[in-house]
Amino acid sequence: MALTTSEKQQFLAQPHVAAFSVAEPGRGPLTVPVWYAYEPGGKPWITISPQSRKMRAIESTGRFTLMVDTVTPRTMYVSVEGPISEIRASTEEEIHSMASRYLEGAELEGYLQFSQQLGEHATVVLEPEHWLAADLTM
Repeated sequence: MALTTSEKQQFLAQPHVAAFSVAEPGRGPLTVPVWYAYEPGGKPWITISPQSRKMRAIESTGRFTLMVDTVTPRTMYVSVEGPISEIRASTEEEIHSMASRYLEGAELEGYLQFSQQLGEHATVVLEPEHWLAADLTM
């Protein structure tokens, strides 16, 4: 069953782990799990290392895809793809906001300390262009 625009946006706004996918010249797409943030009606964004393979591929292609799914309590997925609308240095607030979507308490604090050791982060914002979604629950 197809999802409405509102259902797609509400599902994407939940803190799922996304499959991030970006084309790479001469090989299949780079597909890895990532944390992301999204608010209905807004633009999804991720934070990554500016020196990462993901960033090189993003800069080369200018677009990427995020796909999130769940199988409990029902089988659903949403995929959103489009061009990059912005790349900028991540703020501490963005790093904290992203991590707190997925972690809390001591795990959150431990991750934030660890992320400081990783060095600079970049925030990459997606302009939603193409959506695919379905609720496969019978």
